[in-house]
Amino acid sequence: MMASQKGMFTGVLLCLVVSMTVALQVSIPEQSYEFARGDNITIPCTFKPKNPINNLVIISWLAEADKPGEPEVTILTSYSTGELDITDRYEGRVSLEQDIAKGVANLKLSSISLLDNRLFECRVSIPKDDKGQLADTTRLVVLVAPSVPICKIDGRAEYFQNISLTCLSEEGSPLPTYKWQGYDVKNMPRAPAPKTTDKDGVLSLFNLTMESSGYYICTSTNKIRSAKCNLTLSVMPPSMAMGSTAGIIGGVVVGVLVLLIILLYCCCCRKKKDKAEEYAMGVPEGEEFHDDKPVVNGEVRQTRSKEDDDDHPPKIVDRHDQYKERSEKDYDDRRSDYDDRRDGYDDRRDGYDDRRSDYGDRRSDYGDRRSDYDDRRDQDDRYSDRHDRYDRDRVYDERSDGGRYSDRYDDRDRPPSVPANKPAKPSKNRID
Repeated sequence: MMASQKGMFTGVLLCLVVSMTVALQVSIPEQSYEFARGDNITIPCTFKPKNPINNLVIISWLAEADKPGEPEVTILTSYSTGELDITDRYEGRVSLEQDIAKGVANLKLSSISLLDNRLFECRVSIPKDDKGQLADTTRLVVLVAPSVPICKIDGRAEYFQNISLTCLSEEGSPLPTYKWQGYDVKNMPRAPAPKTTDKDGVLSLFNLTMESSGYYICTSTNKIRSAKCNLTLSVMPPSMAMGSTAGIIGGVVVGVLVLLIILLYCCCCRKKKDKAEEYAMGVPEGEEFHDDKPVVNGEVRQTRSKEDDDDHPPKIVDRHDQYKERSEKDYDDRRSDYDDRRDGYDDRRDGYDDRRSDYGDRRSDYGDRRSDYDDRRDQDDRYSDRHDRYDRDRVYDERSDGGRYSDRYDDRDRPPSVPANKPAKPSKNRID
């Protein structure tokens, strides 16, 4: 019984071995390959067909999709008839190293980049040989040194606050790992606080104190090399934070006050302008303009008189019509005043003509008076001749008598004065 079971087990194994040798087998030696960015590489692939000689063998290389859920990207397809079809995306930098008799179908890539950091698949199709392992996959890891990481602080560095220090390299393959190290103000390494956590490049600090201030260095590392960044943390006391907040609030208050002053100034200017317009438009006495109602096209205003009350609402006046009526009224008044002034001018002109006639009469009278003055002047001349003859005769008589006046008249250098009873000579400017 035992011998028969052993024989049956051996037969099954022989059948499996025979089936494995008679089915198609495709294999890639390694599950992953690592190369540096920019290298020219070869990914090996071998296959063993069921029959050593086949009329048609189709070899295909495919790449993992750019995004999950999308179809795979076909790199190339080769036929044993000699045809080779390469996708445009890989045109110029991919080729196939194949030997169908030996079962070789190696993929060659040049100038690899991070875009090639994905899963690749080698597939072989042979008509009437579709049993076994028809494809195999491997991962290509493009090695890229981590770029210099960027360090920054998330949160407010104030007493009793919680913050996070972040560190991230934009490039790096395989993905880099991150580690933070703190130093005090004396540049001495120090152990992290009890609740501090350091995970995936994020250092979390809780309940900040003065001792939390210092220098922090982050190291980004992968299997190629490492890069570092650092920052300085200065924890401020609450008073400084409050001072900053007070400064901001003060600035806002000053801005609001300035705005209010500007608005008040504009309102005052507007009121003065409205009053000037009301004065120019001639608001009747006992009425005033109110801005309680909306202004239509900037010209309609509401007027309220002393007699207005709830039963008699104010009227809406069109200022254009009011201005027009006042302009016409002022024009008529000015024209009437002009006519009155013109009549007065005519009256004054008549009076001027009368005065001119009177002036002519006065001029004639002046001529008559001048003639009379000339006559009187001639009479005065005759009187003067008579007076001179009288003086000469008197002097002669006094000298003949040898009187006391003879010596005096002999020594005098000027003629005797006119007697007191001689009438004065009339003035030329006197008019009787």
